[in-house]
Amino acid sequence: MKTLLSTAALSALCFPLLLTAQQVPVAEHVLSNGMKVLLVERHHAPNVAGGWVARVGSANERPGITGIAHLFEHMMFKGTPTLGTKDYKKDLEIIAEQERVRGLMRLEEAKMRVSLRRGEIDDMLKAENKTERWRVLEKEFQKLVEEQRKVLVKNEFDRIYTANGGDHMNAYTTYDHTAYFITVPANKLELFMWMESERLLRPVFREFYAERDVVFEERRMRTESTPLGKFAEAFDSLFWESHPYGWPVIGWPSDIPAITKAQADEFFATYYAPQNITLALVGDFQPKETLVQAERYFGRIARGKQDPPEVVTLEQPQVAEKRFYAEAEANPMVDIYWHTPAFGHKDTYALDVLAQVLATQTGRLHKGLVLGSKLATETWAHQAERKYAGEFNIGAEVKDGSTPDAVEKALYAVVERLQTEPVPAVELQKVKNNFAVAEYRKLSANHPILMQLLGAEGTGDWRAINTAGPKYQAVTVEDIQRVAQKYFTRENRAVGIYTRKPGVAGEDPELIGMNAQQKALARKMLASVNEAKDVEGLRKQLTDLEAQLAKAGPQAPPLMKLMQKKLRERIATLEKK
Repeated sequence: MKTLLSTAALSALCFPLLLTAQQVPVAEHVLSNGMKVLLVERHHAPNVAGGWVARVGSANERPGITGIAHLFEHMMFKGTPTLGTKDYKKDLEIIAEQERVRGLMRLEEAKMRVSLRRGEIDDMLKAENKTERWRVLEKEFQKLVEEQRKVLVKNEFDRIYTANGGDHMNAYTTYDHTAYFITVPANKLELFMWMESERLLRPVFREFYAERDVVFEERRMRTESTPLGKFAEAFDSLFWESHPYGWPVIGWPSDIPAITKAQADEFFATYYAPQNITLALVGDFQPKETLVQAERYFGRIARGKQDPPEVVTLEQPQVAEKRFYAEAEANPMVDIYWHTPAFGHKDTYALDVLAQVLATQTGRLHKGLVLGSKLATETWAHQAERKYAGEFNIGAEVKDGSTPDAVEKALYAVVERLQTEPVPAVELQKVKNNFAVAEYRKLSANHPILMQLLGAEGTGDWRAINTAGPKYQAVTVEDIQRVAQKYFTRENRAVGIYTRKPGVAGEDPELIGMNAQQKALARKMLASVNEAKDVEGLRKQLTDLEAQLAKAGPQAPPLMKLMQKKLRERIATLEKK
């Protein structure tokens, strides 16, 4: 006679396997210059996912040079004396002359700042407000740019890696760290060692001012030209009262164009020293041989003269509720943030679990506000832990016919229930199951493991990738109620209320908040979804998209949210047939 096990029983049986499987066998070593090396030997495929993380992000900046950590994400691809140029000597001569001209231009910019303070001009960035001398110097500088282009070899880093079978080459910057990574064939590991150590040992910050302009344009496209970008930035500055988390990773618009190469050189020497960097390798290699190579190449880099300074400014305890009102070219929404602890604090595990009780289509917010009261069209919940402090965010997009006030009250009602009523054991277990399965899936390939290592090491400690799982499973009903009561107080929160800007109500509601190019792309993508018949393929798209949305949080582009909605609708339609 066959015996059928219940879902709960199956889950209980699976847990020991899942928890054992998610332990990543990391070997930690330290090179002679203080650089940490993390090795994860896996012979599942003939490749190595390699990268390194510098423990520096926007929190390590200061007013006047905000955005410099992100600028380095760009500059570290500019090459070395042997990569990126046809004539290094000529290259250096041009760079020196560019610096001379830029120094003179900065003197003119100082005059323009005086004029701005006096009200003689309204914006330093406008062409008509530049001094005559500045314009002459700018033409001289552009001639030098054109001269340098003749000796540059564009994108040589990428070309060499691609020609040798490399992929996934990229980098990212956060508030707390900057990471660089790529996957190479196992027999090209020494190439990786040489390439990556060279750009740390002998970087050449060519095209510095051109790349600075690229970053400024990136800011304009991602922040200033999006419906909620500028508002989200302003809301963050309201929420973070004293901590450097209050300024954007990409930097303030007045700071980016003012950063000098001399400041960049100083920043690099301080924060890109080997004792502030961790190298991580995951894949098909022999550890002893690999360590010898790591010492041979990365050990050449001299240890920094001083350790990087600590971030000592703490966030001031919030003493009263903060409220933020904005009219945007987007659907009305309510966004609520609470201050929570830093990465590694014992309460963060309960807060992460609590967020999942609220989030996703099966969470309390969606069930209560979207399916139940029908006050909202979309909801979210997310706990973000950074190195020095955290934030817990919930919110909802207001449905036509409802109001932000009604949605805000409904959000609080869900939170208050968590504070007063214990979460049922079955509901908590379901969330824990999801945590276990998600962590298990992250171990499917070298690249995901590398990304976990870089993220955890850059935020605090790589060991979190192994210790977090058991801590999630140890969260109790009492823990969830305790952290809800402790952190979700009125005086600890900031509330953002977004209403629709007059004049956009007549647009197609699904395309509100998108520019013309985005709308055209949206219509094309939606047509593709509506014509699709492969349910499994659509499910995979939805899973990938929801992972991106979870990372982006409430600042996710409108198109991503719309695609999520349409994918769900198409899957439901096909499943009914």
